[in-house]
Amino acid sequence: MRKLTYAESGVDIHAENRSIDAMKAVLITKRQGFGAPLTEIGHYAGLLDMGSFALAMTTDGVGSKVLIANALRKWDTVGIDCIAMNVNDLYAIGAEPIAFVDYLAVEKADPLRAAQIAIGLRKGAELSNMTIVGGETATLPEIIRGFDLAGTAIGVVDKDKVVTGEHIQVGDVLVGVPSSGLHSNGYTLARCIVAESKYTYFDRMPGKDTTIGEELLTPTRIYHEIVELVKRCDVHGLAHITGSGLLKLRRITSLGFEITDPLEPQPVFRLLQEMGNVDEAEMYRTFNMGMGFLVVVAEDEAKEACRIMGPGSKVIGSIVKEGLKAGNLKL
Repeated sequence: MRKLTYAESGVDIHAENRSIDAMKAVLITKRQGFGAPLTEIGHYAGLLDMGSFALAMTTDGVGSKVLIANALRKWDTVGIDCIAMNVNDLYAIGAEPIAFVDYLAVEKADPLRAAQIAIGLRKGAELSNMTIVGGETATLPEIIRGFDLAGTAIGVVDKDKVVTGEHIQVGDVLVGVPSSGLHSNGYTLARCIVAESKYTYFDRMPGKDTTIGEELLTPTRIYHEIVELVKRCDVHGLAHITGSGLLKLRRITSLGFEITDPLEPQPVFRLLQEMGNVDEAEMYRTFNMGMGFLVVVAEDEAKEACRIMGPGSKVIGSIVKEGLKAGNLKL
């Protein structure tokens, strides 16, 4: 059996990063005065100076997870994913979400599908205490096959509460927060694995009552607990673990991470790894592997941070001088 990788399935993380760098080199225009930017392009959220506070903005979509929703004709959770992928990036800079707009591009209008998508959007807004203030639907038969769902979220944060990672120091501890599954990343590889295996989305998950497809549609967790966390703890760093898996940690500091006691991945990750003969390092470079969010705090804040972030949250390692190591894996 050949070993499947994210790049072979069609997504080259390194090429994506080079594309982002190419765009950043051109996007250098900055507003002056009220509303000027407070962060450079490349962090989880952009910040605009509003005087006594900052306005945070993010934009993201659901990605190829929608193709599994189409296969199962089950669209009532992808709206949660769309909101989660945006608000979790707001949380990663310490901001509280307040408003959202969605963009639904379709090949052909389908009121039933649209109504189901709206159910998920409403649920995501409720979970994140946020208002959906508008949106846009476009019918684009020459461009879209099926549909694509994306959105933009705005949040607010006191400027002295912004978390960028600049206060991270050697000896800080890492608090891992459990994900709900794959969330909304790595699905090009996940779909390739299923397509080349003996299984389909309609086969049962081993040891569970759900199908593989239903498991893969588990909605992305919304980490609303971060709002309380930044009020009660001195948080040094926050990371939303999305595309590129643990490599995402390099976004918040140039220091290193040593993960000695990682969270246990949900069974769906190990099933995909076995089905696709995927190397362990490739799994951790592609998927969240059971940890959807990471909190960096001083050691004496760890117990409170774990309490606030909820069941399953625990200290998984610490900040070191350099490198990114998870057990025996050097990433």
